[in-house]
Amino acid sequence: MSAPDRPTPVRYPVRYGSPDPSDPDATASTATERRCPVCQTDTVAARARYCSDACKQRAYRLRQATSAPVELDALTADLRRRRALVAQTVYECPACETRYLGEQYCPDCHTFCRRVGPGGACPHCAEPVAVSDLLPDAPGGRMPTR
Repeated sequence: MSAPDRPTPVRYPVRYGSPDPSDPDATASTATERRCPVCQTDTVAARARYCSDACKQRAYRLRQATSAPVELDALTADLRRRRALVAQTVYECPACETRYLGEQYCPDCHTFCRRVGPGGACPHCAEPVAVSDLLPDAPGGRMPTR
């Protein structure tokens, strides 16, 4: 007598990431999902996360990388070179303390605004935000003169 063709049950399917043997679509979907997150190679073993030690090391270095500090002088020089310094500079009215992006004159108080520093519009509220407001290492809005 021969035994009927039944899939062999896995003792801890969640722990080892094995597909549910009763689900016919599970084996097909896990075969396409087993990719190396670094190089996107399809040849990753069932319990491995990366395809090679080199990819494993690269992923570790990417996780541990620190971002380079922003140098406001270099940013200002780049904006000046592209002739976009005034358009990307945040100004603040000394009387009403309203901030403007690229406008050097306050239309309400009829006074010239002081320069805060390079910046842009906030993506959430569309208010002008200076780089020095966002970064703790940046100097307090001091920019070299044009």
